[in-house]
Amino acid sequence: MTILDIPILRWGQPYVSLDKEDVVHFITGETLARVSQANTGLLGRDMRNADRARRALIDIPIPDLIAMMKKAADLYLNAMLPIGDGAQTPDDFARQQSASTGLPEHMCKANMAKNHFVLSNMDQILDSLTRGLDLNILTRGYGVESRGVMVSYQAQAPVLGLVLPSNSPGVHTLWLPVIPMQIGLLLKPGPQEPWTPYRMTAAFTEAGVPKEAISIYPGYGEMGAEVVRRSNRTMIFGGLPTVERYRGDIRVQVHGPGFTKILLGDDVVDEWEKYLDVMVDSIFLNSGRGCINCSGVWASRHTKEIAEALAERIGPVEPKPPEDPQASLAAFTVPGAARAIWNSIEGGLNDGAAEHVTAKFGARLVEKERCGYLRPVVIHCESPESALANTEFMFPFVSVVRCPQNEMLKRIGSTLVGSAITYDEMFQQELIAATHIDRLNLGPVPTIQLDWLQPHEGNIVEFLFRPRAFQSRLEKVAV
Repeated sequence: MTILDIPILRWGQPYVSLDKEDVVHFITGETLARVSQANTGLLGRDMRNADRARRALIDIPIPDLIAMMKKAADLYLNAMLPIGDGAQTPDDFARQQSASTGLPEHMCKANMAKNHFVLSNMDQILDSLTRGLDLNILTRGYGVESRGVMVSYQAQAPVLGLVLPSNSPGVHTLWLPVIPMQIGLLLKPGPQEPWTPYRMTAAFTEAGVPKEAISIYPGYGEMGAEVVRRSNRTMIFGGLPTVERYRGDIRVQVHGPGFTKILLGDDVVDEWEKYLDVMVDSIFLNSGRGCINCSGVWASRHTKEIAEALAERIGPVEPKPPEDPQASLAAFTVPGAARAIWNSIEGGLNDGAAEHVTAKFGARLVEKERCGYLRPVVIHCESPESALANTEFMFPFVSVVRCPQNEMLKRIGSTLVGSAITYDEMFQQELIAATHIDRLNLGPVPTIQLDWLQPHEGNIVEFLFRPRAFQSRLEKVAV
């Protein structure tokens, strides 16, 4: 296999660094690509030109940029596109992404389809996210709403910085609406997943997006912090320390652990078997890698039976090769990561307040020469006091927690997606009012089921544009 040489992109201009990092196959150790590494000084110099990215996009009407997104969708999904000093077919892309991230190839292709859908429906998505705003107002900075009211929306940064992860390629759907809003992109890829930023950039530029609107700066850990420091608006992905570090910083939108849950109301819990498929899909699909995968099932009773039933469904699952169309588990490609997670789970079990229900289906930790797997884990917690009652890991892991309904909302903590199955109107009203549930599903809706016409976690339009008071009595205002 030819080893790709992938450069830094400095506002569209390739730059080959002497410092390069190998992207390797997680099973064979074969080098897939050598990626030039940027340093903080390079980024600092290049940010002087960030305004050019927005100016280049402002010159293109938003409807034209939306049309480019639709063209880019088909290029991304179907075309051979340039990458570094080589080219890449869609099948190459899925194989390479799988080989470096550990995600099975068919899941990589499924994530390609998600990105394609978002790009293809960009007009509807922007209409929904802006609540029907005339998109020309984003270009001019002011305009008249449908009610005849003068409004102004001010862009808060010429570019959006993104510090991207390696664990789940599906997160890229979150930044796809940025270019058609005439905001440039400053991308810092995850070390194992450079593939999506480069392929998407190639599709954008082939579709007509000005190349100077996008920069890609691969780099080591300090580069992520530098992107945040240099950008007035940044989207970053990370764990709880990252969430805490940037809490309250209006310049930063942090996407951390989801602690996503399913809550069974007292009025339906006696019929829990009817909702078992919803629970399994929420926990297991996409190898449990997403923040919208369910990590907790809460109910007032029948929790031991629910845990046993979930264990019967997902406990026997074994790792399969990434090219196997039946593969359902992703590998942990960073050495020692799988063992560290399993040690953490074992430590949580030592408090005696939780039971490992999947233990009877064999060892959970499967270590290979260059990677590790964790087979699905179901934990039963007698109460929310258990250390494992509100935890999340990047594989199919769920705690089934016994908790009275009248205490649930006090005990579940921060929850990205809450699927509450109940017909109790009073409980429904309490759920609707719960400010610590970011995305609420009422009824048997899998937590992984997204409505692309709604914000996933924070509205990116509201993050990038600030509404402000605006009045004018001039006959003509500068555009």
